[in-house]
Amino acid sequence: MITLSHVTKVYGELKAVDDFSFTVGSGEIVGLIGPNGAGKTSTLRCIVGIQSPSAGTITIDGHDIVRDPVEAKRHLAFMADEPHLFDYLTVAEHLRLTGRIYQVRDFESRSKLLLDELQLTGKENSLPSELSRGMKQKVAIACGLLHEPRALLFDEPLTGLDPLGIRHMKTTIVARGQAGGAIIVSSHLLPLVEEICTRVVIIDRGKKVADGTIAELSAHAAAEGSTLEQIFLKVTAPES
Repeated sequence: MITLSHVTKVYGELKAVDDFSFTVGSGEIVGLIGPNGAGKTSTLRCIVGIQSPSAGTITIDGHDIVRDPVEAKRHLAFMADEPHLFDYLTVAEHLRLTGRIYQVRDFESRSKLLLDELQLTGKENSLPSELSRGMKQKVAIACGLLHEPRALLFDEPLTGLDPLGIRHMKTTIVARGQAGGAIIVSSHLLPLVEEICTRVVIIDRGKKVADGTIAELSAHAAAEGSTLEQIFLKVTAPES
């Protein structure tokens, strides 16, 4: 579903992503983690077509994000860490606009289901200025899920959510994976990644340093039975 092959991203003399390859198959929830400045954001932006890789290829369900961007983007949704909403559109109008852009046939029923699932029922006529940070996050995610994309990318999906909202968001992400979605979750909240992800990819200084299940990463780091935090700190530790 999501395939990165030898992706490199260069900004001037800075190589933010360096020969990075990995895949996310149907039904997988892959955690993409790394230190600040490791290349996670550049990688996500390349995957969704916000910027083009300097080298390498990225495909979404077989469609190249650079050469066939419209078709590739029909199959994906990017839920950014900072929700960007239109100031003068209500929650319902955001969903309606998204439905028109993606030509969602069962728009009314899909919208109602998502409003219920994300605890937005009763907020349909609210403007972004009337919503909390967590509510805005939910609206952005509802818009991303409306056309039922097969590839989903979540960047810090729990930001601004209260404990109940966090619980529901975890359920939402896991349910999409169980339904066959190919999902990437990028987060500094390692317990979240450890709890919901079926696989973890660790990037450091632009390069992939580990890729596998928690058990496989433990073996790779020679740290059997370790938590993801312990594994992360070990594989990203500066070389002495």
